[in-house]
Amino acid sequence: MAAPDSATDATPGRTPPTLAAAGRMALLAAGLGLAGWIIRTIGLAPGGEGGTEWVDHWIRGQGLWGEAVFLAVGTAATAAGLPRQAVAFLGGYAFGAGLGTALALVAQVFGCALSFGWARMVGRDWAARRLEGRFGRRLRPLHDRLAASPFGATLALRLLPVGNNLALNLLAGLSGLRLAPFLAASALGYLPQTLVFALLGGGVAVDQTAQLLLGAALFIVSVALGVWLLRREPPAG
Repeated sequence: MAAPDSATDATPGRTPPTLAAAGRMALLAAGLGLAGWIIRTIGLAPGGEGGTEWVDHWIRGQGLWGEAVFLAVGTAATAAGLPRQAVAFLGGYAFGAGLGTALALVAQVFGCALSFGWARMVGRDWAARRLEGRFGRRLRPLHDRLAASPFGATLALRLLPVGNNLALNLLAGLSGLRLAPFLAASALGYLPQTLVFALLGGGVAVDQTAQLLLGAALFIVSVALGVWLLRREPPAG
């Protein structure tokens, strides 16, 4: 009697690893896509063509309720991939530079944690295999830099205006980075541009040219600081 082939012997009722990985990645993509679709469908997408109209209708003059709505939608929008600068701009437009910066920063950090956790929950095993496969040549250098210096590398990348906020959140969640230093560096790195765009939003709301110029100057300083920090970070090796 022939022995059973161990390569094809599967435990009854157990999903093959390949199908399980594909299912987790489909769930990851579907969840993020659904969040963005809901926000846009119900007309609450900040930063779009009607962003200021959305703020005028739902946020301004609504007191604590308006602040809560802004936090909830800003968090979901950031997690779904909306540029964080748009959330900061509308925060400044709605609440002024001070409160707008604070609320937008909280929404950005919550959104960062949400997309990080979502990726960590459903896609980490898949990412580990891809880093060893054909996608590794593209993702490995950034992954290794983040792994070597989670706080410093994240801070430098957050200060730069280039790159994709959501992509970095997902890469960090899919890799082995610890959440605490990633979130701390993200919050600190978010702050300069959040203040800049809140100043710009507040300046648009009250028509203050000096506030607009200050925002532009701070933006240049934050970019220069990000470039300097990134050059100081030793390459992973």
